[in-house]
Amino acid sequence: MSTSKIKSVVEEMVRPFVDSQGFELVDVEYVKEGSNYFLRVFVDKDGGIDIDECGRISEYLSEKLDENDPITDAYFLEVSSPGAERPLKKAEDVAKAVGKQVYITTYEPIEGAKEFEGRLLSFDNDQAVVQTGKKKVAIPYAKVASARLAIVF
Repeated sequence: MSTSKIKSVVEEMVRPFVDSQGFELVDVEYVKEGSNYFLRVFVDKDGGIDIDECGRISEYLSEKLDENDPITDAYFLEVSSPGAERPLKKAEDVAKAVGKQVYITTYEPIEGAKEFEGRLLSFDNDQAVVQTGKKKVAIPYAKVASARLAIVF
């Protein structure tokens, strides 16, 4: 089964439980690192998620994976918070980040750059406006390669 199909199947398995518990499914990854495969499920909620909540989700998902057995290779299951530099995978995630510090990369240069870090001033599904220093940059959402929250030290 392809990596994207595994991600899709796992999302379908875990989403009803995650939603019913008041959590948000942020992302699912299935990756090979060295000789090992990892199935990583990132969940969050307002105020953050704790280790006991991650444990409950892990137990639920582990049972579902054992029942359905969609992954033929041996793998490690990890359930965790996305962390302080949370990825902004969907337009909805970007919209929630308005007013926060973000780091955005683009597929092609915009105003001579492909990396932007600053305060996200606005987002309307077509364009993100980021304040980088004294400059405001309008970034077409279709050109965003990746986006995440950024920590300011």
